[in-house]
Amino acid sequence: MKYHRALTAVLLSTTTLAMANTTLAQDADPDEVIVTGIRQTLENALIEKREADSLVEVILAEDIGKLPDQNLAEVLENITGVQITRTAGVGTGVQIRGSNENRIEINGVSSVGSGAGRTGVNFEDISASVIAGLEVIKSPEAKTIEGSVGGTVNLRTIRPLDLNGPLISARVQAENSSLSSEGGWTPRFSGSLGNKWENASGQEIGVVISGAYTEQEATSFRPRVDRDGSLVENVNVGTAQGAREDAVDRPAAQEFDFLGIQFLNQELENFEFDTLNLVGSIEAQVSPNVKLYFDGIFTDQERRNDSTRVQGSGVSVVLNDQVPTSFETVDFGSLGGSDLGSIQAALTGTIQPRFDGPETDSDDPNLRFNSDTGARVTDSTIIRLGGEWEKGDLWARAEFSTASSDSERPGLNSQFNFINPNPNVPFPNVPFTTPGGNTLTATRNENSVPFIFDLRDEALTFGIDFDSPFAPTVAQLLDPANIAFDQVDIDLDTNDNSEDAVRLDFEYNLEEKVPFFSSIEAGYRYSEVESSFTEVDERLGLTNFSDSPLGTAFGDLIVPGPDNFDEADGRTLALRNFLIIDPDRAFNDRDAVIDTIFAAVLAQNPDNNIPSLETDQSAFFDIAEQTHAIYGQLNFEAEDFAVPIRGNIGLRYIDTEIDSTAFEEINGISNLASVSGSYDFFLPRVNLIANVTDDIQLRGAWTRDLRRPDFTTLNSTVTFATNENQAVSRGNPGLEPEEIETFDVSAEWFFAPAAVFSIGYFHKDRTNLIGSITEDAAVDGANNRETDPTCPGGGIFNPVAETNSFGPANTTGICVDFSTQFNDSATTTQEGIEVAFQYDLSNWEDRLGSWDWASGFGIAANYTYQTFSGGSTIDDLATRGVDIINAIDGIYDPAQFVQVEAVRPLLDFSENAYNITGYYEKFGLSARLRYTWRDAFRTLDTAAGASLNSTLGFPVVTASRGQLNGSINYDITDQFTIGVEAVNITESDITQFCVNDDALLCAQGITDRRVIIGGSYTF
Repeated sequence: MKYHRALTAVLLSTTTLAMANTTLAQDADPDEVIVTGIRQTLENALIEKREADSLVEVILAEDIGKLPDQNLAEVLENITGVQITRTAGVGTGVQIRGSNENRIEINGVSSVGSGAGRTGVNFEDISASVIAGLEVIKSPEAKTIEGSVGGTVNLRTIRPLDLNGPLISARVQAENSSLSSEGGWTPRFSGSLGNKWENASGQEIGVVISGAYTEQEATSFRPRVDRDGSLVENVNVGTAQGAREDAVDRPAAQEFDFLGIQFLNQELENFEFDTLNLVGSIEAQVSPNVKLYFDGIFTDQERRNDSTRVQGSGVSVVLNDQVPTSFETVDFGSLGGSDLGSIQAALTGTIQPRFDGPETDSDDPNLRFNSDTGARVTDSTIIRLGGEWEKGDLWARAEFSTASSDSERPGLNSQFNFINPNPNVPFPNVPFTTPGGNTLTATRNENSVPFIFDLRDEALTFGIDFDSPFAPTVAQLLDPANIAFDQVDIDLDTNDNSEDAVRLDFEYNLEEKVPFFSSIEAGYRYSEVESSFTEVDERLGLTNFSDSPLGTAFGDLIVPGPDNFDEADGRTLALRNFLIIDPDRAFNDRDAVIDTIFAAVLAQNPDNNIPSLETDQSAFFDIAEQTHAIYGQLNFEAEDFAVPIRGNIGLRYIDTEIDSTAFEEINGISNLASVSGSYDFFLPRVNLIANVTDDIQLRGAWTRDLRRPDFTTLNSTVTFATNENQAVSRGNPGLEPEEIETFDVSAEWFFAPAAVFSIGYFHKDRTNLIGSITEDAAVDGANNRETDPTCPGGGIFNPVAETNSFGPANTTGICVDFSTQFNDSATTTQEGIEVAFQYDLSNWEDRLGSWDWASGFGIAANYTYQTFSGGSTIDDLATRGVDIINAIDGIYDPAQFVQVEAVRPLLDFSENAYNITGYYEKFGLSARLRYTWRDAFRTLDTAAGASLNSTLGFPVVTASRGQLNGSINYDITDQFTIGVEAVNITESDITQFCVNDDALLCAQGITDRRVIIGGSYTF
């Protein structure tokens, strides 16, 4: 029904504006929409780039709804200086010149995102088939809306008055993922309908409606092996030297230190996207000097995550008891100026239960089955309504826009523990006798299972050791009677974001009036932004077997998990046989599944505590932001100079006020409270272009921009407790934006139609960065803290804190430690070189003779080198990493441990990146092959939610990776085209290392190949 309402709204809006001018004649131009093809599209994009008065990169659709890639993030990857990150192989994140903090507009107006960030609409929410072109603005003008670090991406839809006649276009496609557990093909439908009418007086009206519906499944396998916290000291280290156990209690100890296995995790990450896009546009040239326009854009996105995790947990319990069958040398390299050295690490071996000795634990190592069902359901709308007026030398525009995005994130993540019924393994609540003659009783709802691992050839393979006498059978693994409920996490987050804006723009022509300057522009923009967030976050966890219902209590909710973990790389070792809660039921009938789980838990033990599923007040926030912006800009052009120049110089001023409303909790009682902040900035911007020759032009730019804090950092929620030692945490509505100063210089040689060679240098200084700080409360010589509510010595006043150690007894209200965000005075610097080349052989057709068919070949390539320096975020070795690195240096006593720390580099930042596209277009055939490569980069995106603590304290390094995409289309007739596209043709995998590139292998991402087939028809 909501699809029908959205379509009706677009149609009604279109009809309403069309009726505003009933004098237009209904005489359609018989000419059809021009189909340009790859070569002409590239040439048109270069013309736009060349004529732009700032540094802009442009990509245009080669036909209606036909950008070079199906995914907008992957479209942007064609641009110099742009890299992307992927979720299960689908492009979701875009870094422009190494930065994730960019701005996304549609038809020049703001979009809003589904979360607490500032970037704008998610790229996976918009089908590329409704976008006619896009531009990336790397050097803004004064009239460019502020808010970007790397660049502004403007998505452009079809403009009705640009039509040459009636437009009726339709495309039907189907996509297949090579790793899909369900198999089959998912549908894609898109189409456009439009026309332009003109009467005898020259009045015109154009209408376009575009729509797209896409179902997509993307899968990746993400095995993870933790070898942190797994240090086994050499046999010569005893307790006198600080080792954790005496050598006699460590039969696995060797003549050398080594890293064993800490944790095994096999994750299958599966995303299903259902996306509906509707775009309606009207343009009316109601008189020679008045133009009206309307755009309505509606998006409905359902992004569902059906992931499974099978874990080998409790592995470290037998760490000191069992010797791996082979080892590898891991060189950690250097970090923070320290050479970390190398150590041996487990490479192959088995992990067996141990039922006797000092580390006896009949529950470990254990096997766990997890089903993570989450989703993001987003409805977003953008409305743009305005008019342009021109008379004589004066041009003016008035525009209103509104953008909204309402998102829900339901989550239901469940965990079962496998209870091994093998007679060799002690069963919970049943007494057993160890080989040493001890009688024990296991009570936890988990049980021992043997594992085998093989980490050779950078492949993290592991599974159940079926050769072990402790191994269960496949039938036992798939029996619901052998799994016990352990925990369920229930989430429901909502984000409601919106922006309303009004802008006025004016331009006055100065040609022949003022020397050198061609025009002057000025404008005003007012915007109101609001972001609100609510959260339900509950966990029901059980520990004892007596409290935990078995899988048989959940009826038809239990289903086998995916068993195709070997399809990507043919691995023989995998955890293939396990049971989970049906993800389809968990998503489609979530409340009923929750009720079934709660009923089973209470039936097992009526005293079990059932969560209330109430909204967490401590997580709620509502941020309101009002901004006034004015700008002035002088455009100049001097063709009479020895070297003709053009460009602009301008200044943008913004003034912003922020109100943050959240709950203030004092001693368990919550009340809504508001905190305000404000800031204002001047943003100078200069762009200069020099036409050295007819084919060569030089560009230079010096600009300033700002990036506002994400909404979560402005959250003023605060909780005051009676404990004097409990620090108080709160966001900071007084934060100011990050400032970005950018210098650009480049040279462009347009040596043929659709051909260019360019090279450019950029330098960015980023100041006013946002960091976290803990401010300690002052303590005097008598060990008393201040009671002055202003806390002049630091910290924050807690009105309900009761003194014990830091003041006279029975005193209530003192200053306590305070954690918040702040604007750091440190500066970070990014600089880089961008090189691009584009050429085709069309000009050689007459000279190729019988080889004239070869004139259809062309190439487009680019390369980016960039560096980063500065930064204030410090990472250091986690506790487990401290043990390992100090052992390398022969230090085993914690009192003598040395810490290693390093400044965190820019995340998702690759130093080198390039892509090469080869294409062929002739005789109705259109083919494209693109290879994209990016250097290694650090990231917090790790398999199965690994934390910094389990990656030794530092963001993991994703190794360098290339990906090959391709497409072939053939024109059966002038109107009918068929084609096939392939994404990740070679099924290139992702490899992640801990501490440094090519150091300790932590995780893999084994991605799918996606194939799209279909056809399009233009009537």
